[in-house]
Amino acid sequence: MKQKIYILGIISAIIISTGVILKVEHWPTAQILITAGTLILVLIFFPAALINNYKVEGNTQNRLLYIVTYITCFVVFTGMLFKIQHWPHAGIGLLIALPFPYIVFLPVFLIVTSKNKNFNIYNTIFVLLLLALNSVFSALLAINVSKEAIADSYNISKDYCKVKAAMVNLPLADDKSAVNLKIDEIIKITNDYRDLILKHEGMTRDQWKTNPEKLIRAESPNIAASVLADNGEMPAGIKLEKALTDLITLMKQTKGYEKAAKVLPAIIGLEEEKVNDPPMAFTYRNILINLSWALIYLDGLETNLYMIKASAPVVN
Repeated sequence: MKQKIYILGIISAIIISTGVILKVEHWPTAQILITAGTLILVLIFFPAALINNYKVEGNTQNRLLYIVTYITCFVVFTGMLFKIQHWPHAGIGLLIALPFPYIVFLPVFLIVTSKNKNFNIYNTIFVLLLLALNSVFSALLAINVSKEAIADSYNISKDYCKVKAAMVNLPLADDKSAVNLKIDEIIKITNDYRDLILKHEGMTRDQWKTNPEKLIRAESPNIAASVLADNGEMPAGIKLEKALTDLITLMKQTKGYEKAAKVLPAIIGLEEEKVNDPPMAFTYRNILINLSWALIYLDGLETNLYMIKASAPVVN
């Protein structure tokens, strides 16, 4: 049994390590391997190892320590997995995982082991060192993963700006059509939103286009929504959402735009709310995310709107 547990631990470690290497190189299947390896480690290896050791030790007084040890492992590794995979609520998960070993595990460990006169003090020192390493690793993980995600988002923003700059200069078949006038109205709203958010963060639009790295609180959530709410947008983004809805309705009623109107909601993030979606789903998806991605959404929306103008159908 003990040998099988060791083999299981080695296999899970190999799977996770391979997944990490693939993720660093941006190769396919990285996320699958990291997820599978972590699940094997947390759901199979840790329980099996702790149960086996508990049976060998045969000390029922340490039962609480084994339970708390597994819960700690589960919380820490799950939090790291969510952060690595950029899953929803990853920041909250890691925020819980970082202090959890010190607030929950360490007190239980010290209380249980203090009752054991034969307990080796070096084991306590070893545990403390592991906790310190866990904190350092978790902090570095949060920093590196966040920097990677933000850097990718900045590249997306720069690409949007390049495409938009090219689209602005293209000749239009009918610049004064009802659809194009509505698009111009929405573009003005996106620019107003962006300027309000950037002004709040002490940046100009040109600085955002040329040097987005100057955005200090890139990962902070709710900033964009708070800025818009302070300027009369209650709920945040309602003016933009209404204008986009009006555009879709107008395109459905305008000859040549009917097919585009069907796919436009998915392109601009205004898909019909699903049953399980929270209220104000549009705001949650596009405004209440972190600051950098809120700005990226506005950049992408503006670029897509210019594309619609440039591809206006020719109606005889």
